[in-house]
Amino acid sequence: MSRHAIVAGAGIGGLTAAVALRRRGWDVTILERAQALEPVGAGLGLGPNALHALDAIGLGDEVRRFSAIQGHGGLRRPGGGWLVRTDLGGLAARFGDPQLVALRADVVDLLAGRLPAGVLRTGVTVTGVDAGDADRRARVATSAGDLDADLVVAADGIGSRIRAALFPDSPGPRYSGFTTWRFVAPAGPAGAGRAEPAETWGRGEVFGVLPLASGQVYCYASAPAPAGVRHDDEAAELKQRFGRWHDPIPGLIGAISPDRVLHDDVYWIAEPLPAYHRGRVAILGDAAHAMTPHLGQGACQAIEDAVVLASVAGPGTPATAPADATAPANGAGPDLAAYTAARLPRTRMVANGSYRATRLSGMTSPAAIALRNTGIRLAGRLAPSLMLRQMDPLASWTPPL
Repeated sequence: MSRHAIVAGAGIGGLTAAVALRRRGWDVTILERAQALEPVGAGLGLGPNALHALDAIGLGDEVRRFSAIQGHGGLRRPGGGWLVRTDLGGLAARFGDPQLVALRADVVDLLAGRLPAGVLRTGVTVTGVDAGDADRRARVATSAGDLDADLVVAADGIGSRIRAALFPDSPGPRYSGFTTWRFVAPAGPAGAGRAEPAETWGRGEVFGVLPLASGQVYCYASAPAPAGVRHDDEAAELKQRFGRWHDPIPGLIGAISPDRVLHDDVYWIAEPLPAYHRGRVAILGDAAHAMTPHLGQGACQAIEDAVVLASVAGPGTPATAPADATAPANGAGPDLAAYTAARLPRTRMVANGSYRATRLSGMTSPAAIALRNTGIRLAGRLAPSLMLRQMDPLASWTPPL
């Protein structure tokens, strides 16, 4: 009899965990509060470390068919001048894989397509959890009734109810001081044909341009702002902020309608949880370590979490069956302490680095910006491989065997 895992949340991390656990022989149920897996979100960056993790569950090559960030790219100023420009092929040469960018919906479809019918239950909200222990199964309270499991995976996002229930003393997410916009511009808008992979840094504001394989362009922007401020026309707000920046930014903004712009304030878990598990519950992705997006590692770290969790959880069929078929636990509980040990230090390093990148790109003091830009230009000229070397702790990660 296979051990049973319940995954709360059908985002990138939850779906990856479900695929990885099923490959190890687990019986899996995903509970998703939305009524359907709608194509929400915009673009998604997948670094070499995420591709290495996806290789471990047999999906790496399929994901590589998405768009790689190719050619030249780097950092620009609002007027168009390059702070640093580099051949992006060096990333693949150093780490064995390029940086990919894909539509989030495409990655969700790929992962969900690897799950048999009946695994995903939509329209079901998790309302509580009893974490269980080594000898007692966990119990999940849901809008559709209570369910027992040998393992519960809390992949229920930055506002995780499960995290709040298991770690009530944790302060939870903190506002970063920055707000973000994301959109996908259609193929062929004015100026889009000249788009190169680049991030442009202004006075506290950032605008990123990443061409997609479809000819579309994924764009993201950030700016310092009070939390909770919204605009009747988010496209008009982007035009006001970035409409005088270099091409192709004005054309990309002009090609979208307000309803295609996603606007979200950036929160992150600044004070780490003491552990990423309690009893038979493992917490992953944004529920465990929500981070700012400025290193493009949010989804990558959730994918890493999922693959590591499946590795330490062990095979889905217990080595010894319970003597009593009605016993409350289907074999011993998974070794989730090993999951915390493997993931907490790494994700804290990434989250802290991402926040530092947020502060660096979001500088508003003219003197500090001038000093920053001079340093970046000098590093690009005198040590062109410096940017790649700085990525070693992120991109060189490989999953456990």
